[in-house]
Amino acid sequence: MSRYCEDCGKAGNACICQWIEKIDARTELWILQHPSEVSRPLGTARILTLSLPNARLWVGEDFSQHEEINSLLADPARHAAVLYPDEQAVPLSSLAVQNTSSPLTTLILLDGTWKKAYKMWRLSANLQALPCVCLDDVPAGNYRIRKSPKQAGLSTVEAAFYALSQLEGESQRFLPLVAAFEKMIDFQISQMPPGLFERHYGK
Repeated sequence: MSRYCEDCGKAGNACICQWIEKIDARTELWILQHPSEVSRPLGTARILTLSLPNARLWVGEDFSQHEEINSLLADPARHAAVLYPDEQAVPLSSLAVQNTSSPLTTLILLDGTWKKAYKMWRLSANLQALPCVCLDDVPAGNYRIRKSPKQAGLSTVEAAFYALSQLEGESQRFLPLVAAFEKMIDFQISQMPPGLFERHYGK
């Protein structure tokens, strides 16, 4: 019998399925995951694919020649953007209130450290051909057991929560994403030896 949950892929005692709630979103969510993130026990992309029926995940570093992604992007009815803080990135909050005949249908997230996400974006010519969007006016992330070099760094699931909330104007509907994330973090902290969390993470 496997030690790992068949659905979330985590060890049996760390299974997150009990905290997952299905959420319908109008916006397609594509998660492009760096290979280094696949085996991380605290990866949050799985919360998104379990919670959102229209979320999809692909693993790789250079997606330029990815046949499935390129085929999907070729659909003229699909209007995709990459959530990435490029210099030309448009704030999602302003995009959401614009009266446009071509609303954003697909949001692409890069799942990796800042350095790995930058490399994925630079290598993937098909992503660079898409418009970039960014989050604005959001609080710092709460990834308490994984340090980010940026003070306002967000986990992938937090970034998705804020992005979908801004795009669809219903943050309350997407709160289960953050709730599952918080419970996962709380469980991991509870499994640490006494004092370890305080010594390593300064809390």
